[in-house]
Amino acid sequence: MASNYSDSVVHTRQELTSDDKKYAAVHLNETDKIKKNAIAEIKCWIEECDDLRIQINKNDRGDFLILRFLRVCKFNLEKTKIRMQNYYKQRFCLPEWYMNKNPFRPELQELLDLGIILPLRKPDNHGRLVMIIYGTRHDPKKHKIADIAKIAVMMIEIAIKNYTTVSVYGCSLFLDVANPTVQHALQMRPQVIMNLVHGWQSSYPLRIQSINIINVNKYIDIILRMFRSFMIEKMKNRLHVYSQSAMQDCFKDIPANILPVEFGGTGDTLQELAGYWKKLLEENRDWLMDDEKNCY
Repeated sequence: MASNYSDSVVHTRQELTSDDKKYAAVHLNETDKIKKNAIAEIKCWIEECDDLRIQINKNDRGDFLILRFLRVCKFNLEKTKIRMQNYYKQRFCLPEWYMNKNPFRPELQELLDLGIILPLRKPDNHGRLVMIIYGTRHDPKKHKIADIAKIAVMMIEIAIKNYTTVSVYGCSLFLDVANPTVQHALQMRPQVIMNLVHGWQSSYPLRIQSINIINVNKYIDIILRMFRSFMIEKMKNRLHVYSQSAMQDCFKDIPANILPVEFGGTGDTLQELAGYWKKLLEENRDWLMDDEKNCY
């Protein structure tokens, strides 16, 4: 059970509480001793690894990035190394997803104004970061999937920067696919879907605890089948699909006071959330782009 989360995501929590540590020990095999030794071993491995396209920052941010990978892999060192290799290989192969994370770029400003990806400002009942993603709100003739992926990376990095225990409890995704068009479907080519699934399933240092596809209609079935074809069994079991008429249980783990008004809660409106996160990303522009010089 997660500890009591009354603070907003923007309130930095660098240290785990006793409840957080108990959860991490039981579910992630993490203790203070194991953590210290594992971070040191991964650092040594990085120094000796000629084919890893990474230079970990020699500071707390670098240590925390390693810790995020370790937690995703439940402190299995070999799995951690594979995931880190996957992550930096994907960054190298898809720079349009991961690099030039400047929120002031006009194409990113448009997506931020649309509120295409919105983390909630407080975690759910399990301590998880909640992210609402609009998969069909953008104009596919104008907006690229690569820029949407970049916005997702930026949002997650800033949320984890300020709410570090996301790396312990993970996140829940709610993907709204209402009113899809043929152009939206055509954007989701098999290679794009494969890269998306590989990113959050095998590469990115974040624990995806549940994926909820909402407002689904029959036209989305083909794309969902493609997504499932690239997913391992564990992730398939975490994928839940809801039609518009069957959403009453979709948000059961999210307190009403943090759920947006548009979804029946009493929290911020979607417009307020969009403005909040846009401002936060703009304020952290230099921090977001700082890690780009550590990947070559």
